[in-house]
Formats: sequence, structure tokens, C-alpha cells
Amino acid sequence: MTDTPLIVGLGEALYDLLPVGPVLGGAPLNAAVQAHQIGRLIGGQAVMSSRIGNDELGQALKDNLQARGMDTKTLQRDSEAPTGTVKVTLRGTEPEYEIIENVAWDRLEWDDTLERLAQRCDAVCFGTLGQRLQPARGTIQRFVETADQAARLFDVNLRQHYFSKEVLEAGFSSASIVKMNEEELPVVAPLLGAPGDESAIEPLLDRFGLNLFVLTRGQLGTKLFTGSETVEGRTARFDLEENADSVGAGDACSAAILHGAVRDWSLQQTADMANQLGAYVASRSGATPELPEKLLGD
Repeated sequence: MTDTPLIVGLGEALYDLLPVGPVLGGAPLNAAVQAHQIGRLIGGQAVMSSRIGNDELGQALKDNLQARGMDTKTLQRDSEAPTGTVKVTLRGTEPEYEIIENVAWDRLEWDDTLERLAQRCDAVCFGTLGQRLQPARGTIQRFVETADQAARLFDVNLRQHYFSKEVLEAGFSSASIVKMNEEELPVVAPLLGAPGDESAIEPLLDRFGLNLFVLTRGQLGTKLFTGSETVEGRTARFDLEENADSVGAGDACSAAILHGAVRDWSLQQTADMANQLGAYVASRSGATPELPEKLLGD
């Protein structure tokens, strides 16, 4: 347990092109931003490890993170590929994504900076999308394997066709925590030889030696599973602001899970915090709104 954890978001750093304009995006980046906000209030910090273009959006992304008090030394710059973007269309408040290919984060390279970070971090969040191409796939897998002292959260964020059985098996095998939503479970579990419902979770925990399985269920909130316990987070609700969307709600949940893991919070406290943060972000526009201190309690 540590009171000042170092948490890493690893993979895609990009801008979501929303109807209201470009906003920071990428599941591990969103999780890192929110984990850093939590850390500023209760101790600790988070950083983003990715690759951005040597372009206007890349500079804006770096400036944005620095303005939030985040160290950006682990952001690589690419002189050839552009900063990643995703075109987001909202159906009500639910997002649909068109992810642009051959961008800077696909070219994330292993280097001494990443090796040192992997060896000293307390937690890392990584997903499927960031591993869609080499060299990023190999870099992410090497980082997670090197960070064997850390809580390793594999966020199964299925997007379009950017996942495979091989990437899923590698992610499960190297993770200590796996997180997915209720729509992803019936897709992922059968690929790994398990039933397509919650009955798959116990055998997946056992087969891959996981400490925790996180299932997010939209408005029903977060459900946490260990080999011996299942906990549902208390329901949280917030009034919707204008232009509210649910982009980033699951990533705020990830930030809570990461802090809970490294601080030895109880499952109930972790699930409740995940619901609080996820519901709050879903009530706001964009994936990384400022979190009010009252969300974290005393």
C-alpha cells in the first residue's frame, strides 16, 4: 500500500472530435487524467505514456496535460505520423467512434524512459485499442511484463475491429485486473473459451490468476468480482449539464479502480468510488471534466 502512488496510462493519446469540438481522448489517457486529479486531492500522481505527432494537436495535447499539472516527459514525439484523432458521433448521449488509422500512438517505441517508468510505477492501465499495430503492441506488452510489481489493469475497450483473440489472451495473461462492460463480456468470453455471460467470470479469474474482475453496466454501475467475493457499487446520480455525454465514464471508473488497488481500499469503497466518478463524468461534456473534491468524500 502507498499513499503517493504513481499511476501510468499506457497506449492511445488522442483527441475525440465531438460535436462541441475536439477534446482529450483515449481510454488510458482519460484514466490517467482522472487518476491524477484524484492523486492531487488525496496524494499521488499519474502520467501518460504514448506518442503524439509533431503537429498542432500534439502540442495542444501536451499543453493540456501540463496545464493539469501532469508530467509529460513520457510522451514521445513523432515527426512523421499525426496525433491520433477519433470522430465521435453521439446517439443521444451514447458515443459511436470512427478511429483514424496510422497515427503517432501506433508507433510507440520501447526506450529507457519507459523501462524506468515500468520498473517504478505502482499501477498501469492499458487496453486493446493501443495494441492494434506494431510497434505499439510489443511496447505495451513489454511495459506490462516489466511492471510486475504494479497493479496492471487491462481495460478491454473493444473498438471496431481493433482486437483479436491473441491480444485478449496476452492482456489477460499479463494483467492483475481486467475490466470490461456488459456488452463486451459476451464477445470476449467465448473467444477465451468461456460462456458469454457472468458465469464466465469465475473461471476467467481462476484461469488467468486475476486479483479482480471489473464489470461496468452503464446506469446499473460497477460490479467487482474476486475469487471469493462479489460487490456492487452504490448507485450514483448527477443532474446532466448541457451537451452531456457518457464519453470517458468507464475511464473514470478505471481511475478509481487503480487507486483502490494500490491503496488497499475495500471492494465496497472501490466500487462506490468507481460509480461516483463514472456517473459524474457521464453527466458532463467530454471525457475528462474537472472532478469536484466532494466526490472523494472525507
